[in-house]
Parts: sequence; structure tokens; C-alpha cells
Amino acid sequence: MLHLRLIVPAARTDEVVRLVEGTVGTTHLVVMPGVARDPVGDVVMCDVAREAGDELIGALRGLGIDEQGSIGVENLDLVLSARAERAEEEAPGDSADAVLWEELTEATSEESTFSVTYVSFLAVATMLAAVGVMLDNAILIVGAMAVGPEFGPLAGISTALVQRAPRLALRSLQALIGGFLLAMVLTAGFAWLLDALGQFSYEMIEADRPNTSFIWKPDPLSFVVAFLAGIAGTLSLTSAKSGALIGVAISVTTVPAAANAAVAFSYGEYSQMWGSTAQLLANLGGIVVAGTATLLLQKYLWAVRRRRAGRTGHPSGGR
Repeated sequence: MLHLRLIVPAARTDEVVRLVEGTVGTTHLVVMPGVARDPVGDVVMCDVAREAGDELIGALRGLGIDEQGSIGVENLDLVLSARAERAEEEAPGDSADAVLWEELTEATSEESTFSVTYVSFLAVATMLAAVGVMLDNAILIVGAMAVGPEFGPLAGISTALVQRAPRLALRSLQALIGGFLLAMVLTAGFAWLLDALGQFSYEMIEADRPNTSFIWKPDPLSFVVAFLAGIAGTLSLTSAKSGALIGVAISVTTVPAAANAAVAFSYGEYSQMWGSTAQLLANLGGIVVAGTATLLLQKYLWAVRRRRAGRTGHPSGGR
């Protein structure tokens, strides 16, 4: 379930309370008049089934509570209450299928910021992958994939397309393109440095490298894998099963492809550079297409379920 803590102008409290009471899947309603100081107002708290959360939050924003007061949302891992169980039963749909669009937009926005931390993680991941491709070491490649933070802006682009949020789209594109360009430039310099120190050599980039040669030899399966990973990653975000993101991270060769492109460029191996770049673009494109399609399908299926629930006449209120 979700716990909502609202700061509401006193003149709007009765209206908000009626909204909460009229929303299927809500319970544990608490009203504390006059306790809020910044902003001044009443505090209204309630618990709501996750599958009813997006509807309630959207209605609260429609009343302007986010502008006149505040809307705080927490995930409750454990609620021992017969009333909560009844509220979850009455709310249409399953909690695992519910998408909290405000939460998703906020999460992807935070993960899509072109920050020092984001670039640092991406650059370190790309350098790790560079060592992996030069040594033909699959373990280092997998480790570099897990470190890379690029799924955040990719999910941000998909969310922005579905939610029609141009600011989020621009922010995500800046983080994705700027992050990879800067990481690849730093990795090219890293390769030159290791070459000067005698750790990298032209013979290493020319070698067959059977364990990692797929990185600069894209094929139709590259897009297929990225598409499937994009579905899994999007589902992990919308269902709050973040552990699945690790599996997504180590299944797509975005970071290794960027690393090999940078190293190949530093040695003038342009055929490998272009092959790696094609692999990178195929993976990025596959994830965005899959993420957007998954969110659109989830939005459609949830709307259909809500309409069916309305026709069958669910009871209003879970208290």
C-alpha cells in the first residue's frame, strides 16, 4: 500500500476528505486541523492501495493541492490491518500491475540528470569495459555493464514520450548524449595513457578476441536483446522491482560498445569504431522503443481495466 501525507489549506480540507472517502481502495484516514506551519494548513493522511494511488494522486493534483500545499507519498512494505486488506481487495486491478505515473516521472527525472556523479559512473564503467575488451575478459565486461547508469535517461525518454513531457525528454537526451560523448572522450584518453604506459597495444585491438568480438559486430539479435531488456527494465521500474535492473544492465552492450568505439578510435581502427557505434545505437534504440511500447501498453490495459471495474460497480470506500 501507499501512505499519503497531505498539507491542505483549511478551506480545502473538507473537499479533500470527501475525495479520499470517495476513492475506492483508501483507508486509515486521519485529519489533523491546523498543525501544519509551512505551508499553513491542515494535515490529512491516509493509506491507499497502490492500484488506486495514481487516480487519487491525479485528482489531488487536479485540486491544486501540490501547489497550495503538498502531497507526500511513501511505499508501505508492511501493513497489518483488516481494513487495509479490504481496501486492497476492493480496489480494481493488481498492485503489481499499477503504474504510479507521478512516481515514475519523478524517478526517471532524478536518474536523468547530467551530473558529476552520473558522468563519473558512466566514465568509470566505460573505462572498465575498455580494459575488458582489450583483455578479451568477459567478467570485466559484465562488471562494466552493471556499473553503467545509462538506463535512467533511457527510461526518462520513454516516460517523456508517453507522458508528453518535453522537459523530461530534453533532460534525458542531454544526459544520454552528453554522458556518452564525455565518457568516450575520457576513455580514449585513458587508452592513450595505458598505451604510453605499455599496458595497451595496437596488437591487442587487432587480436581476434573471441569472447568480446560481438561488441563491434552488431546483428539483428542485438536489437532483439535490447528490446527484451527494455521491456524488463521498464516493468522493473513500474512495479518497483528494482532488483531486475541488474539483469537488464548486464544483458545490453551499451557501455562495452561505447568503450570499444573509443579505444578503436584512439588506435585509428575505424571499422571497429563504426561497428561498435552501430551496436551502441541499436541497443539504445531498442531499449527506448521497448520502454515506450511497454508503457503505452500498460497505460492502455490499465484504462481498460478501470472502465470494466466502473461498469461492474465497485463499492466506494475501503474503511
